[in-house]
Amino acid sequence: MKINRLKIILVENSKTNKWLAEKLGKSEVTVSRWCTNEVQPSIETMAQIAILLKIDIKELLNSTI
Repeated sequence: MKINRLKIILVENSKTNKWLAEKLGKSEVTVSRWCTNEVQPSIETMAQIAILLKIDIKELLNSTI
């Protein structure tokens, strides 16, 4: 089950995993695992990502409805 939409959002914003990893001070492996929904970033990290990409945090999450 896909919980976050990070991979799609990065593509839509012409950003790479490497770019996000550098901005957050995280490894590319960590960001890659988030993008494949293998693991989930914390709410705090999701908020940072939303700020970096200038989007609403809700856009990063899949609706459960």
